[in-house]
Amino acid sequence: MILLILDAQKLITTGELCDFKSFEERVKQLIACARENGTEVIFVRHDDGDKGALKKGTDGFEIYDGFRPLDNEKIFDKTVNSPFRDSGLLEYLREKGEDTIMLAGLQTDYCMDAAVKAGFEHHFRMIIPEGTNSTFDNGFMTAAETYRYYNEFMWNGRYAECIPFGKALALLKK
Repeated sequence: MILLILDAQKLITTGELCDFKSFEERVKQLIACARENGTEVIFVRHDDGDKGALKKGTDGFEIYDGFRPLDNEKIFDKTVNSPFRDSGLLEYLREKGEDTIMLAGLQTDYCMDAAVKAGFEHHFRMIIPEGTNSTFDNGFMTAAETYRYYNEFMWNGRYAECIPFGKALALLKK
């Protein structure tokens, strides 16, 4: 199993996210627990290129300081919602023989959704710990409604196992 931290970049990892403090604390705990127990932590960053605010080379593109990768931890960059397309991540995981991904990050309704579904399509066991993804309000749903829709209805039992946070920590400790 690996712990994949998706798009937790400075520009969007802000107090405006739904339940930010809880999200931040839980992701920090996951990272610490993974490191303490020998589970590889991998980070992915989204690059919008010249057409967006998440642009490589800007401070906002970098991983959020609270989740800062260690020097030996891998970072993959992507230019589309799925972290498995043209980033090198899929090939890396295949080379290692990994079959299980614990996933946390941003945003629930964009890249998290793409990662969950693409991971499922690539035959990975996808595990989503409770409270470890978040998003912003949009024109259709509040961020809280969006979180519930994906975690409780769309993903769980279809594309992923959405599990209680304590169970996620227990899995990392095995």
